[in-house]
Amino acid sequence: MPRPIVLIPARMQSSRLPNKPLADIAGKPMVWHVWQRALQAEVAGVAIATDSQQVCDVMRDFGAQVVMTKSSHLSGTERLAEASSLLGLSDETPVVNVQGDEPLISPDVINQIALLLQQHPEASMATLWEPIDNALHLMNPNMVKVVTDQQGYALAFSRSPIPWHRDLFGSQLHADTRLPKTVPFCRHLGIYAYRAGFLRSYAQWPACEMEQVEALEQLRVLWHGYKIILAQACAPTHAGVDTPEDLARVRAMMAEK
Repeated sequence: MPRPIVLIPARMQSSRLPNKPLADIAGKPMVWHVWQRALQAEVAGVAIATDSQQVCDVMRDFGAQVVMTKSSHLSGTERLAEASSLLGLSDETPVVNVQGDEPLISPDVINQIALLLQQHPEASMATLWEPIDNALHLMNPNMVKVVTDQQGYALAFSRSPIPWHRDLFGSQLHADTRLPKTVPFCRHLGIYAYRAGFLRSYAQWPACEMEQVEALEQLRVLWHGYKIILAQACAPTHAGVDTPEDLARVRAMMAEK
């Protein structure tokens, strides 16, 4: 099997944080930090997929490989489907999608997800989760939740709290609600691995209603009946940068280091 490739989708038109890929963190653009961490993983190469000439120019000046893609893509997965074709990747090449707003991503996590896909040839996509231990995170729609079956395959993803504990939560979930340790509340991490051939098939399918309502690209995979395998992340992760508050948090963490 070919060695994995990391592709980093980066778009400037974020509704909650415009110009996000080039937001300054410790003197460098956010996408630079993502690229640097990806370069530390055990992969054959790293490229940035963007529709922004500004992102392209900035990152090429740093020496990054950049693929210019269309601006019409609905998701990072669609963008990477085009990038995989432009790069001439074979159908069997594993592609790891490291979001351009994950400046604290661990290289170990990138290695883990590439191996997870390799270990499950029946899965079309691999992704990761980590435990949710407080009600505030469970209620936060920016933290996507996932439920899996006993073998680790995805049953559902949602921005809402799932599973909903009928007896404990009642009609309302409060910030101070104690989460039972016996229930596996899981936050989905925005990192994916797939084979390039599957990526190109995905891009041919129209967005399903669930995907549009939740704004979660992985729901298109489940809608069409394909398997997504999950595992708990092997290293601590940090929520990506979606809002100005997230950016301030990451800047503070970087300053501490």
